[in-house]
This record gives sequence, C-alpha cells and structure tokens, in this order.
Amino acid sequence: MRKILLSAALIAATMSSAAFAQSGAVKRVGDAKSLFSSAVWVGDTLYLSGTMAPVDYQPDKAKGTPAGYNGDTKAQAIGALKAIEKQLQSQGLGLGDIVQMQAYLTGDPAKGGEMDVEGWNEAYKQFFGTAEQPNKPVRATVQVAKLVLPTGRIEIMVIAAKPHSAK
Repeated sequence: MRKILLSAALIAATMSSAAFAQSGAVKRVGDAKSLFSSAVWVGDTLYLSGTMAPVDYQPDKAKGTPAGYNGDTKAQAIGALKAIEKQLQSQGLGLGDIVQMQAYLTGDPAKGGEMDVEGWNEAYKQFFGTAEQPNKPVRATVQVAKLVLPTGRIEIMVIAAKPHSAK
C-alpha cells in the first residue's frame, strides 16, 4: 500500500515538474486565507486540490461538533464529481477536459473494511464515457486508512487541460 502511494506521489510530482518546465506561467485559484489553493493553473493545465462531496453537516449534540458526511461511496462520489464539474466550469473547463484522476477511498464498514470500487465505478460511469461526455481520463484508485473527515468515503484529485483550438 505504501509503495503504491509513494509511486503515485512521484508520478504526480514528475508530471507537475514537466508541465511547469514547459510553461512557467502559474496562477493560483482560491481563498487567500486558505491553507492551500483550490486549484493551480500551470500554463494550460489546471490542477485541482482533492475534492470531497459537499458536507451534509448534522450537529452532534453530545459533542457540539459536525457529524460529517452522509451516504455511501457511490453517493459521495457523485457529490464530489458534481463539485469538480462546478470548479472546472468556473475556470472555463468541463469534465471532458480532465486528463488524469486519482480517487482515494476509505474502507466501507458494510464491505468488511474494503473500499467500495463497485460504487465508485457506478458513480464514475454517470459522468465519463457517456454519449453526452465520451472522454475518459487516465485514472488511479487506491484505498487509504482515512480521510480528513471520519465519515468521508472518497476524495478525488484531477488534472485538466485546456483544449487548443484547431489550426
């Protein structure tokens, strides 16, 4: 598991370096007060931070803290992909412009602690390889111990590229 995550990180770092070397133009997108950028343009390539489904907070009355996410992997994946689509649209791109995707899934208690790949794939197929949006990115899916919120089942990172007009 560790080797897979390290390999994915090395590949992402290599791709980032190559894109920067080609363009050099960097534009950061997001709230200046945030710990990190929600997106970064490097030339014609957009890198989105990890995205989870919008949180459906329900106050935990005993502790006074948010309870977290609702829904299984499929439901949370659909929410995350819709959030990614909205982020891309705000930058003049769409789902068909995604060239690389990494999905990080936690173990599902209903599946004995194994990641719900079937639920993730069912959600994914609603957005990619369809008649309306036939493009499919390269993709990696890995299981992680946990995400930032304990009830989160999936976090997705994408890289999108602005298409060049035909000459």
